[in-house]
Amino acid sequence: MSAKKTPANKANQQYSKQKQAVAPTEDGAVVNKGELVDYLPLVKYIAGRLAIGLPRSVEMDDLINAGVVGLIEAYSNFDGTKGVKFETYASLRVRGSILDELRGMDWVPRSTRARSREVERTLSKLESKFGRSPTEAELADELDVTIEEYYHIIDDVSSAALLSLDESSFGEDDDKPVPLVDTLRSKDQPSALVNLERLEMRDLLADSLGQVSEQERLVIALYYYEELTLKEIGQVLELSESRVSQLHTKAVLGLRAKLRKRFMA
Repeated sequence: MSAKKTPANKANQQYSKQKQAVAPTEDGAVVNKGELVDYLPLVKYIAGRLAIGLPRSVEMDDLINAGVVGLIEAYSNFDGTKGVKFETYASLRVRGSILDELRGMDWVPRSTRARSREVERTLSKLESKFGRSPTEAELADELDVTIEEYYHIIDDVSSAALLSLDESSFGEDDDKPVPLVDTLRSKDQPSALVNLERLEMRDLLADSLGQVSEQERLVIALYYYEELTLKEIGQVLELSESRVSQLHTKAVLGLRAKLRKRFMA
């Protein structure tokens, strides 16, 4: 009986069929295609983080396989002259590929997606009205629900808020998210313009983070910058994992609303 093909084995077999080509990095070094298997732990790590809060019907192996596809695409499209490290570029491509897989599964009910957009619009409306991030009580009042019902709503839409902040840029022609990683390798824009957009996005995020509550800011910083899990963040802040998830969801929806307003203006 043949051994079960794991995602890692599938990746190894796919790599072995290809020639040992190389890709230049920003410092003149090269990324050997045969060495891509060394990045499989990164793929599994990203898949594990994105799997937090997902229903059990979503198979981890499917996410890892999608991440491996993103890793291979990262190798194929990587341009070391852009001044971006391969690991950084690959991480974004892997994450984007897994998110694409999740969207393709369409496991989030339409009603949940609609509720997510409603919360996002309400956040944007109240932030414009108050000049600050609204409290949860204010959000519940505007949504015409009790605070308990509000928490249930946030719990329900938490999975629909998976969109990475790295994917929250919007194009000029429509309101579809454009992965920021794609702007890094755009062949249609001079590098100076790309760098300007990246700096503008960084400044916008920094400004937006300054408008959310201290707890939300800490959750975002610990999750996206320190790369702690929701459980680990809960231990640091002495909060339950579900409460951290609620704070993360509210913060991400608020930041997405700000980015949408900026890029749709």
